[in-house]
Amino acid sequence: MMFQKSLHVGHICQKVLMAAMLVFFQDQRTAQAWTYNYSTSPNQRWTQARQWCRNHFTDIVSIHSQEETDFINELLPLHTKYYWIGISRVTSGVWTWEDTNETVPEAFQNWAEGEPDDIPDQDCVEIYIKRDKDTARWNNEKCNSRKGTVCYSASCKQDSCSVYAACVETVGNYTCQCHPGFFGPRCDDAISCEPLADPENGFHDCFHPHGSYRFKSSCYFFCDLGFHLVGAPQVFCQDTEHWDHTAPLCQAVQCPVLDNTNTSRGRLNCSHPIAPYSYNSTCEVICDEGHELSGEGQIRCDHTGWWTASVPTCEVVQCSSLQPPPHAAALQCQDPIAENSYGSTCTTECEEGFDLIGSNVTKCSSRGNWTHTLPVCQAKRCLSLTSPVNGTLTCSTPHGQFSFGSRCTSTCDEGFLLKGTADTECTSLGTWSSDVPSCTAKRCLTLTSPVHGSLFCSHPYGNFSFQSHCTSTCDEGFLLNGTRTTQCTSTGQWSADTPNCLVKTCPRLDSPPHGSLLCSDPHGEFSFASRCTSSCDDGFQLNGRADTECTSAGKWSRKKAKCKARPCPLLAKAPHRGRMNCSHPHSDFSYESHCNFECSEGFLLIGTPTVTCNSSGNWSQDLPTCQLVQCEAINTTSLPMSMNCTHPLGNFSFASYCLLSCDDGFSMNGSGGLLCTSTGVWSDTLPKCLDDSPVAGAIFFSTGFRVLYISVPIFLFLVGLAVFIFTRFKSKGALIMAAPLYEEHWNPAFES
Repeated sequence: MMFQKSLHVGHICQKVLMAAMLVFFQDQRTAQAWTYNYSTSPNQRWTQARQWCRNHFTDIVSIHSQEETDFINELLPLHTKYYWIGISRVTSGVWTWEDTNETVPEAFQNWAEGEPDDIPDQDCVEIYIKRDKDTARWNNEKCNSRKGTVCYSASCKQDSCSVYAACVETVGNYTCQCHPGFFGPRCDDAISCEPLADPENGFHDCFHPHGSYRFKSSCYFFCDLGFHLVGAPQVFCQDTEHWDHTAPLCQAVQCPVLDNTNTSRGRLNCSHPIAPYSYNSTCEVICDEGHELSGEGQIRCDHTGWWTASVPTCEVVQCSSLQPPPHAAALQCQDPIAENSYGSTCTTECEEGFDLIGSNVTKCSSRGNWTHTLPVCQAKRCLSLTSPVNGTLTCSTPHGQFSFGSRCTSTCDEGFLLKGTADTECTSLGTWSSDVPSCTAKRCLTLTSPVHGSLFCSHPYGNFSFQSHCTSTCDEGFLLNGTRTTQCTSTGQWSADTPNCLVKTCPRLDSPPHGSLLCSDPHGEFSFASRCTSSCDDGFQLNGRADTECTSAGKWSRKKAKCKARPCPLLAKAPHRGRMNCSHPHSDFSYESHCNFECSEGFLLIGTPTVTCNSSGNWSQDLPTCQLVQCEAINTTSLPMSMNCTHPLGNFSFASYCLLSCDDGFSMNGSGGLLCTSTGVWSDTLPKCLDDSPVAGAIFFSTGFRVLYISVPIFLFLVGLAVFIFTRFKSKGALIMAAPLYEEHWNPAFES
């Protein structure tokens, strides 16, 4: 056991202990060596403690055996907070070693009595070091608790050995144990095999995971086209420094051997660039004269081990089969080898009446052609014939055109008649038996122009004959009824009847409202040249031109006129102090318009209350006026009384009010206030003033106070009544004067 120098990280003080050649695992793996480190200043949470170990050493200590537990318990000093170890609960009930991420078997678990408990969040493990009870045993605790830290440092690092070795801990050191096929201090060199060469007529392709031709290199062998592999197609470099198989060879593909003696009328010539009758060997057959190759000119042994085609043969050259020419008496041939083949000779003779044109002897050559074409036996000819005009000539020519035995028939085109003999024949003398006939056109009936129209015709073959074409047109204002054109057909009939010309019509006209329509129709009602004249009833006047005419376009020359009610002078406003109400059946202030007049209260209508607009455009009467109603004038000059009157509209007229009083010594009998009403009479009779007698005077004197006492209220009452009546009629009169009925019932015709 040796002691290492203390490390100072921040304010953390740690003691370092080393244990050599400790066997920690119960599975009896190779002994390992490492150093322990612990820290109690400061105490740390479990995650902080593990991170601290991983930053400065290898990891937090994960105890894997009882021997390791005893050693740590003996090695570490007593610490009241105890020490964290590298075991935690990842999932509920499962405890895991942090360094291997493996579940801690129950046989390895070293819990204190009553542990682990089920208190929530107690998922980290501490070890009781040098405790009186349960020493060196485990307890689950909350991971946020602060405790001492125990770390370890391993001799083997991640890069101590290559990936092809296992790092084995030794006393205070390590060694690299190489995997099979590798060597060297770090086992990073692979064992090599002897390099391989490409086979002749082939090549190889290798995969070298650890260097060229080294351990685990694999090579595939391939042959060129036309060669096949003899041996293993793939070899591997083994850890014995030898390949698992020898390199294969590439051998040429063989084709079947050809028989050189089995070639009739020819010979076989072959070339073997690699080996006899092997890949790329070629053979060709050369034929004797007069014979030709049947099959491929050259055959080759291909990469599949077969010839590209069968061995060709030599066949005698064939000429085309000969047929005797028409009217030949005989065709005689001699065939030394085969019929119509190389060396065959043929002779031709013609029948009587036919001349031999050409050579009468021909021979089949080595090129497969006859030396001469067969001759022709030609018949005698007649003069050439042409088809008749507007006809067709059809001939049968058994021995050639217009030659002996030819028969011709003439026919006429549709619409034409044959004149002469239809058939003629070329005789043995070289002349025709009859002349060619002629063709004349068929005729149709003569046509005349339609009434109110014209007829225009074209006659390619004569007047009104086959294919004559006639077109009918109508005069202005008339429409064609029927087919415009007709043609003389091949049957001698016209294709259509001559059409009629019908007069064009205009839209029907009706009499205008409040008027009449008078028309003249030379060709029919409301048709071309019809002329219509409009007129209006009494009280209406024409708006527009009276006359219109139906034109050749089927339209009226102008629109139909309308009848408009004759207007009367506008009535701008109602009479003063009156009202006006009008009705207009046609238009404002026109024929048959009626206006009614009324006067305001207190005014009398002078004139006719109703006026009508007559057919001459004048009102039936002069406009009435409204005259103020008058009451009888009151004269008090000869009476013992005084009078005070107000006249808002005129003296002693409607709404005039008079207040009467008796002279001293007289008493009033009757009403003291009189009002002129709208009927022209006063509201009461004129009162009387009675003379008071002496007795009455004594009474008056004695009762004068009483009389005076009574008279004052009466007087005040009468004055108040007068003021009320005056105010009422004044307001009413102002309303009447300010707002006549015409203004209350506005009419647009009154606008200036």
